[in-house]
Amino acid sequence: MDSSLRRKLALWLLACCLMVLATLVVGGVTRLTHSGLSIVEWEPLVGTIPPLSEQDWLQVFHEYQQTPEYQKVNAGMSLPEFQRIFWWEYWHRVLGRAIGLAFFLPMAYFWVRHRLPGELRLRLVGMLVLGGLQGAMGWYMVKSGLVDNPRVSHYRLAAHLGLAFVLFGWMLWTALDLLRPRGTGAWSPERRGGRRFAAVLLALVFVMVLSGALVAGLRAGLVYNTFPLMDGELVPPAVFMLSPLWRNFLENPATVQLDHRLLAWALAVLVPWFRWRARGAVGPLRVALDLLLALLALQVGLGIATLLWFVPVPLAAAHQAVALLVFGAVVWVNHELRVPRPA
Repeated sequence: MDSSLRRKLALWLLACCLMVLATLVVGGVTRLTHSGLSIVEWEPLVGTIPPLSEQDWLQVFHEYQQTPEYQKVNAGMSLPEFQRIFWWEYWHRVLGRAIGLAFFLPMAYFWVRHRLPGELRLRLVGMLVLGGLQGAMGWYMVKSGLVDNPRVSHYRLAAHLGLAFVLFGWMLWTALDLLRPRGTGAWSPERRGGRRFAAVLLALVFVMVLSGALVAGLRAGLVYNTFPLMDGELVPPAVFMLSPLWRNFLENPATVQLDHRLLAWALAVLVPWFRWRARGAVGPLRVALDLLLALLALQVGLGIATLLWFVPVPLAAAHQAVALLVFGAVVWVNHELRVPRPA
């Protein structure tokens, strides 16, 4: 594959990554403004067209009025108030569909022109399938809040967010493969140990993302709004209030918040230590490490501010967006440390 085609394919995938970031931001605001249950049907094609007349608006509002969220939380909501939450969910869905088109159409173009090697074709098909599953998981998540409890399942929320991060990471890794098809050879003699440690950091960041989804789904950011202690305690008594014990780590807001804090503390120690250990790094690896360190510092600061100020929408949305950037930076670090390919 010639270098010009590599650059074109890489830029296309990086553009798709940016679209995932934009969708993540809008999705975060949708959740934070409690707008996610405003559209009660999943119509991938017809649903792209919003209500165009007053009769259309009254119809979708009537459908929303049958939901537990309206009846138990928003009873008496006016049509203009409904429209404000409707638009957030609507644009979140439109962006998701736009990613699908922005991915599929160029892929089809390059495919029919025989510009894609076999291994890359398999990757792209896998990404397309994963993107479809991610969208389906989003609707599966919304459905959980349309039955009895006017809140979506925090498990499904974590799965929805996790799939988005996996898709983003896969597209970014493939774009980096296209831009830098061979290993850099940078930072030896502990290169092998560095690769293992970078993989651990990648896993920790991903687990912290899932933990953050549980925090969001359980609204655990609205309890223990103090730092560094939790209402004066290192480990508040409520952490182990559920039985059996394992439920606390997945369903107890106090425990979920504590876990999220502990993961953040771990990364706040391990990433600077890793950067110090890799102080001999040069070139793109050094840039990736510095970017990871800077983004993590920003992310920790945003997380603390979000907690102390009781989860304001702008800060919480920024916290979620920077989480994806931190994940992207650690993916880049791992890519730079991969085993060099033979010439």
